Amino acid sequence: MNVVNALLRGREGLHTIAIEAGDISRIDPQPGPLAARPDDVDAGGRLTIAPLVEPHIHLDAVLTAGEPEWNMSGTLFEGIERWAQRKATITHADTKARAHAAIGMLRDHGIQHVRTHVDVTDPSLAALQAMLEVREEARALIDLQIVAFPQEGIESFDGGRTLMARAIEMGADVVGGIPHFENTREQGVSSIHFLMDLAERTGCLVDVHCDETDDPHSRFLEVLAEQARVRGMGARVTASHTTAMGSYDNAYCSKLFRLLKRSGISFISCPTESIHLQGRFDTFPKRRGLTRVAELDRAGINVCFGQDSIRDPWYPLGNGNILRVLDAGLHICHMMGYDDLQRCLDFVTDHSARTMHLGERYGIDVGRPANLIVLDADGDYDALRRQAKPLVSIRGGAVIMRREPERISYLDAPR
Repeated sequence: MNVVNALLRGREGLHTIAIEAGDISRIDPQPGPLAARPDDVDAGGRLTIAPLVEPHIHLDAVLTAGEPEWNMSGTLFEGIERWAQRKATITHADTKARAHAAIGMLRDHGIQHVRTHVDVTDPSLAALQAMLEVREEARALIDLQIVAFPQEGIESFDGGRTLMARAIEMGADVVGGIPHFENTREQGVSSIHFLMDLAERTGCLVDVHCDETDDPHSRFLEVLAEQARVRGMGARVTASHTTAMGSYDNAYCSKLFRLLKRSGISFISCPTESIHLQGRFDTFPKRRGLTRVAELDRAGINVCFGQDSIRDPWYPLGNGNILRVLDAGLHICHMMGYDDLQRCLDFVTDHSARTMHLGERYGIDVGRPANLIVLDADGDYDALRRQAKPLVSIRGGAVIMRREPERISYLDAPR
């Protein structure tokens, strides 16, 4: 199978992408438009890119908003309370059905690589077991990385360390943490040392919910970054949220950024979630409640966007469309300049792939898996402005989704 008449990011003109045995075998420039053969995919001069990436979502909690109660305050901590209520009623079938429904939404929006956090502060680890099964069952649609996420803490939750170790033994791919939620700063620091030891011992990646608060005194990021630096693990470590950075003063950040650059860690911002949850204790002026995405990017530090939630106790909206999150993130983070708009898809493709440590499993290049999508757009700016939908999604050389372009009809003007 070939994909013909493809417009590729960073390359002039149209191209043909040849696919053999599920991999990209050639990428050839075209002198002009070609007639597609019956077994070809005709991109029609539209933007053809590697799949969109979802680096931060909670598939175990999707589609549970309002069950059994709504988060009325809109705060992170009430969300955790509402989730604790819902968690008591979870069944194996319920978790899997909701996760598969959300994966279908992600597929329809051109996403093929997903990192999900799964709550492991449950002695039964039932949600984790369900998600391990989902990972295998959904393999034809997505690559799923599973984070062992201690929603209620490692040190301040009874048996938290044991549950984390068991979760990795069961097959979780990534070690998580939530140091700002631990009962004391000392416990928060201790939890980071523990999770980094666990990741180093098992060879796992790391993704920590870090300083997800407006509190300018919450400074666990410096602890995580220094641990990554001294252990030489930066490429495997991600700091998610870090919203307290939006409340840090510039004097402290000037020192912090020096460490962050040396550490080599990546960052994930979830802008729609953070703009909703943070700033809840402010009157006016209200803080924006996001990490310093633009500043991280300008400093050459890898940063990307994630959705975080689809209709759960923390966020009542969401539909799987990460371009919606990209649009909101660029607005909120004051990143609407020309240069940002011309490369905006980086924040939901290449940067996210680097965060997930996908390496040569990702990208449109010879020898790599034939995973790609055709967007109804002619470039990054056009895709963002029009919220372009994927028309075709190809995975391992097989078409897994097609969408007909929208058609609008108009009535004749009245006479």
